[in-house]
Amino acid sequence: MLETGQAALFDNAAIAFDLDGTLVDTAPDLVRALNAVIVPRGLPAVPLADVRAMVGRGARVLLERAHARSGAEMQDGDALVAEFIEIYKTDVAAESRAFPGVEDTLAWLKDAGARLSVCTNKPSVLSDLLIAELGLADYFERIVGPERTSAKKPDAAHLRDSLGADFARAALIGDSAPDVGSARAAGLPVIVMSYGYSENPAGSLGADRVLHAFGDVPRALAEIWQRAS
Repeated sequence: MLETGQAALFDNAAIAFDLDGTLVDTAPDLVRALNAVIVPRGLPAVPLADVRAMVGRGARVLLERAHARSGAEMQDGDALVAEFIEIYKTDVAAESRAFPGVEDTLAWLKDAGARLSVCTNKPSVLSDLLIAELGLADYFERIVGPERTSAKKPDAAHLRDSLGADFARAALIGDSAPDVGSARAAGLPVIVMSYGYSENPAGSLGADRVLHAFGDVPRALAEIWQRAS
């Protein structure tokens, strides 16, 4: 996959990954749960194509955006979030799948000595369940949702808590503005996947690199780290 010198860069490197839209295409299950909450309350169903631009800042913001697109104000937000989570987690991976190249790339990175983690604004209980259901849990040292950090993305603390300590080099792989913001706040490089869930075009987010295929992550990281050394 890489030249010997480039592969050596991954030994004791810490790499954090966003979850929804970066590692896993979760939109089909998210929109299923979202519509199960809002449609009985008189709001129109959100199409699958639209939900991809609404994800990335947590369940509450997703519900708020679903209301706002219809000009409605969300009432009793705590209850709606709890209902959404219950519906979603009962079949969290019914239609969700890892994006092409994700599992092979994670395996390569781990074999090369990298320490992998998940840095997500998705509730931790849902992240744990989804990653386990998809058979990806063994690749990660830690899964850090918003309840496991002092401040969620785009705050730098979220990324730092995800990466751990005593690493040789580090980076974040994501798909949206909160990912870029968190990495920049932490002074670390960030790669954005163009296929992900973003409110704005991937190329406008200010990442170090924009990639179209997950399998390109190792080479892009090696090039970024080499330029920085």
